[in-house]
Amino acid sequence: MSVEVYRDEWGIPHLRADSVRELAHAQGRNAAADRAWQIEVERHRSQGTSAAFLGREAAGWDRFARQARIDDTARRCYQALDEETRGWLDAYVAGVDAGLRELGGAVPEFTRAGLEPGRWRPWTPLGIWLSTHILFTGFPGKLWRDEVARRVGPGAVGLFATDGPGASGSNGWLVTGDRTATGGPLIAGDPHRYIEDPGVYQQIRLACPEYDVVGLAVPGVPGVGHFGHTGTVAWAITNAMADCQDLYRERLRRLPDGGVEALGPDGWRPAFRSVETFEVAGERPQEVEVVETERGTVVIGGPDEGEGIVLRQPPRVREDLGFAALPALLRARTVADVDRAFDRWAEPVNVVQAADTEGGLLHRVAGAVPERDPENLLRVVPAHEPRHAWRGLRELPREPVGTVAVMANQRGLAAPLGIEFAPPHRADRIGELLDAREVWTAPGMAAVHTDTRLASARPLLDLMARLDGLGPEAAALRKRLLAWDRHMDAESVDAAAYARVRAAVVRKLAAHPAFAPLTGMEEAYPEVFRPWLALAPRIAYALETLLTTDQFPDVDREMVVREAVEEAAGATAAGETWGDRHRLAAWRALPDGDEAGPGLPGDHDCVLSTSSVPGVTDLSARGPAARYVWDVADRANSLWVVPLGASGIPGSAHRRDQLPLWLGGGLVPVITDWNRLTKESQ
Repeated sequence: MSVEVYRDEWGIPHLRADSVRELAHAQGRNAAADRAWQIEVERHRSQGTSAAFLGREAAGWDRFARQARIDDTARRCYQALDEETRGWLDAYVAGVDAGLRELGGAVPEFTRAGLEPGRWRPWTPLGIWLSTHILFTGFPGKLWRDEVARRVGPGAVGLFATDGPGASGSNGWLVTGDRTATGGPLIAGDPHRYIEDPGVYQQIRLACPEYDVVGLAVPGVPGVGHFGHTGTVAWAITNAMADCQDLYRERLRRLPDGGVEALGPDGWRPAFRSVETFEVAGERPQEVEVVETERGTVVIGGPDEGEGIVLRQPPRVREDLGFAALPALLRARTVADVDRAFDRWAEPVNVVQAADTEGGLLHRVAGAVPERDPENLLRVVPAHEPRHAWRGLRELPREPVGTVAVMANQRGLAAPLGIEFAPPHRADRIGELLDAREVWTAPGMAAVHTDTRLASARPLLDLMARLDGLGPEAAALRKRLLAWDRHMDAESVDAAAYARVRAAVVRKLAAHPAFAPLTGMEEAYPEVFRPWLALAPRIAYALETLLTTDQFPDVDREMVVREAVEEAAGATAAGETWGDRHRLAAWRALPDGDEAGPGLPGDHDCVLSTSSVPGVTDLSARGPAARYVWDVADRANSLWVVPLGASGIPGSAHRRDQLPLWLGGGLVPVITDWNRLTKESQ
């Protein structure tokens, strides 16, 4: 096997091999070399075995992973792959195993956790992909809508429809050559995900005689599915916010022999049942009953309750995660090639933009969205009613590209496919910024990436403007905020003061008797679904609507804001900035006790979307998991950055070296000249 590994000055791996499968093996081995602990944690999460070394905090996830049959779904999808894709995947897994045997055990987290690197199954990358994305569409939001309709009334459901803390979004935009200095298109953006340490995206280059691709890989998964540049064509995605998973309420009954039956459209039918045991570090093992009906897997309730809520998802039904698209994307030379590759995409459903050096442009939705009754998208539906069955797949929309195209999870191209979308603020602001400059360059895109204008502040500030008779400190605070430029800059004292007022408003609304029926509902549901059911986060992300609606006439919104301003005026620390409050809180599988990182600019509805949960915490766990600018005319002018660094190994010089750039909006050059790289000794 002939493989060469090079690194640039940021430690980013550039892999070169004599064949496609040798290159896949090299990518797997590199994943083990740079991200051994991370990919092993993800393997265990996909199998429902992470609590064995992470403890009680991981038990809720392991229970869900087993109930949802993530590992078995990955196995089925692997077995259904075409021979070429399966062989490519096998080579990657063999590389991971080789790397873990050679390198993985030396990583200190394994010693801390008392864990040895394990062996990968051929379908492990598919399991990692599925476990990473199974909650992307936010299907637990259907539980919330059910509860709101039952407790408050159907008319209140839409008031809370917004991109909440459990969803994942992104910004992306395409500027055609008519508006660029090179005369070729620029594609730029940033995926918004939970910021993990190590990062969820790995900058990488994959080169062999068939292709030479730079892109952002998901450690533990071969290829570069979401963001890539082959030299002649580049592509990027955002979450389409499409609804592609359903929840069914099923009647269940236990038979004398221990078996289970479920009531469906054809009457009582036998269900699959097994009992699994999983380890929990420091505690007794836990048992979980796994039940699967003809609709899907039971993830809430069970036969002992006489009822269960079943998750139905396309990968389980179709035995397809879309992995055949991954090698096809690596070979893409034109937009037409990218388009054909994304015809095979399945999970998750994304909006895609692409451009090539021949003038080709693409803006489409890709993925598997079932055709079914519109009510399925809204709530948990009864399993025994035939009208809620799936009827094939929907045709997905696409649209032509003008001089600029923007995708930011807004209700737009994918609107027919979903229920809840992000507010339009990010998309509108990106459009404004792009329109403000006639000619764009790749470095200039940093000004868009880092914009902190908060349009969603308007309803609260409008209510504040109507207040009078405030105390001296509150009146002074009101005056300052009404003159504030509405930018959530890290050094801004006014942004911090606004955040204090906003948090107080959220807390007061959450405590108001009008919302009492929605308090504490999350306690009745498994832990993994609770972020979608907690009241304070729901109020925080729907605050614009709740401050302007007449749906709750008993809520005196001006009084709530008045009390919040008075409270914030008395509690604001002198000189406190937004960055003092709004700090990075990256997720670590093994917390080290110091989770609050550097101060951050931005906010949930800013283009620079660094999300917190107002009223709960100003710490930010979600934000740009990478930034990229693909220069289609000349790949060597492209730029990228990740929140931390290329390496996931403690003590590495490249574990945190990109963090200062990421914080300040800087970008790292994409190096394509092999002579500017350092060859690594094997």
